[in-house]
Amino acid sequence: MVTIYSRYYLHRETGYKRFFNTILFFYLGYNITILSGNLETLFIGWELLGISSFLLIAFYRDRYLPVKNAVKVFSIYRIGDVGLILAMWMSHHLFQENITFLKLSNYELVHSHLQSHSWIGIFISLMILISAAAKSAQLPFSTWLPRAMEGPTPSSAIFYGSLSVHMGVFILLRTFPFWEHQLSVRILIGLLGLTTSLVATGIARVQSSVKSQIAYSSIAQIGIIFIEVAAGLEYLALFHFAGNAFLRTYQLLVSPSVVSYQIREQFYNFIPRQQTKEDSWPKKLEYSLYILCLKEWNLDSFMYKYLWNPVKWAGKKLGYLTTPKVLTFFIPAYILGTLLFYFEDLVTPSIHELLPIVFSIIGLMMVLKSFTERIHARLSWILVILNHFWVALSISFNEHFEFTHTLLYLSGISVFGLFGYLILRRLKTLEGSIDLDQFRGYSYKHPKLALAFLIACLGVSGFPITPTFVGEDLIFTHIHEDQILLAFLTSLSFIIDGLAIIRIYARVFLGPHVKSVYEMAYRSS
Repeated sequence: MVTIYSRYYLHRETGYKRFFNTILFFYLGYNITILSGNLETLFIGWELLGISSFLLIAFYRDRYLPVKNAVKVFSIYRIGDVGLILAMWMSHHLFQENITFLKLSNYELVHSHLQSHSWIGIFISLMILISAAAKSAQLPFSTWLPRAMEGPTPSSAIFYGSLSVHMGVFILLRTFPFWEHQLSVRILIGLLGLTTSLVATGIARVQSSVKSQIAYSSIAQIGIIFIEVAAGLEYLALFHFAGNAFLRTYQLLVSPSVVSYQIREQFYNFIPRQQTKEDSWPKKLEYSLYILCLKEWNLDSFMYKYLWNPVKWAGKKLGYLTTPKVLTFFIPAYILGTLLFYFEDLVTPSIHELLPIVFSIIGLMMVLKSFTERIHARLSWILVILNHFWVALSISFNEHFEFTHTLLYLSGISVFGLFGYLILRRLKTLEGSIDLDQFRGYSYKHPKLALAFLIACLGVSGFPITPTFVGEDLIFTHIHEDQILLAFLTSLSFIIDGLAIIRIYARVFLGPHVKSVYEMAYRSS
């Protein structure tokens, strides 16, 4: 329905074919997610949804805000991705296999495993909840949904009104038999849904934009669906899921018409409401809530202060890492680490235990520097690739496993890493400057290079187009269940790694063209 609507809505729009390609890409990812039989297959569709979401928000790629908001949304999606990876990692250790959703429905099997590993069960459930909350825009991740409305209205309808935003509910319903008997997790899901509903309802009531109103109303309804899932009302949640999806799609598609009608109507028939229910509250409470809702409860500031700013601070402390220093210190250090791996007998047991942590910290340093690099795009790209090599080395020390696992993991990284580096080098020759201090918008002049570099970015970030996707899962299974620090460092590397890659792509190829003679849009709105 949305696709048919889009044929007329986007008629003669620049990027008309690109829009439909992305919608069909999303359609493929959605079907894989819904029809998957286990978490591993679901994760393939989950990744397709994430990247198609980024591309649709940044559809108007010659404007500043859509591109900036697309990167913001992708950063939240990346947290959800890693939550799912950690859930798969621990479930492999719990069940000693890739557990299917059909087997999860077997109460005896799940109960026998959870009886002796209750903390592992809670960890898996919490990771699934983090993924669900990030994808369904529940607290504290709620602010990404209105930002995603920068894309065309049909993509907002299909993505952020109906299908994609309900994925969190879907994954909770799919894994329901696993956490059904964990009362603490059920209470947490219910409380999260209740808090989100109350906060989002207040924010929706003070929004000045119709799309933002619908976005926050949808968040509030999804919060109520979370409560229904936590209460065990699966069929009611599924029915509510469908009803909310249809309603929000319809509302978003007709919202431009409704707004134009209301503007005409208010000139003739507008009568402000004399009394609202908030007027019966104490004035201090009413005004405080109004200001908080207007500021969206400072959720954006909260995310920046406690999540992204510490990462940026750590990256800026590594400012001394320049290309010569990386080549003269870290590459010889990597060769030394590889030699130690082949002559393990020379390493004492106490040092052997520390080496995986040390190497994963070095890998994390690489990617932190890449994420905060403001000048050299090629240095940033090299650091991302080096991070993967350090992760592979750190886990190789962890336990002995077949070299093919490492080869699967590094094959896509090496090939696409070299491919991406050559594209950046070619662009540097053509344009002179590809610094990361601003959006450069080179996709306008070099659309083929932009597409080729996007494919390189997907290959390096472990997207399901290379063996690296399988390799990532295999590498994670070699981290033991008691090595929480190593799992945390590796997963943090993966989060920042994806953000650094998308940041390079967005800064170099998206946004207003750096050499444009035309007036630019303001940086904020």
